[in-house]
Amino acid sequence: MANTHYDVVVIGGGPGGYVGAIRAAQLGFKTACVERAKLGGVCLNWGCIPSKALLANAELMEKLHEREAWGLKIKGEVEFDWNAVISRSRDVANKLNGGVGYLLKKNKIDHIEASAKI
Repeated sequence: MANTHYDVVVIGGGPGGYVGAIRAAQLGFKTACVERAKLGGVCLNWGCIPSKALLANAELMEKLHEREAWGLKIKGEVEFDWNAVISRSRDVANKLNGGVGYLLKKNKIDHIEASAKI
């Protein structure tokens, strides 16, 4: 494996890490971001963002149950497909995760898929 020199190596690709890496690259530093899991951290991949996607589904379901108060009529019952709901929340997270990867590439930051420590 060839050695590569970096001015800045950021450990962790969560919200603080990838933003810090982008700023370092914008300032002209050769930058790498080391992340062992998916870029975006816990919030984007497993916490805040997927939870908000699930909450949006729940809010929509609640509105549909109150449809008559909104002057809406739907023939038959509204059904809940848990697998589709989970799939949607994962799709939302994956799309945003891809956006973080794009930002790193756009700013010429090397993404190193590994664990790191000082």
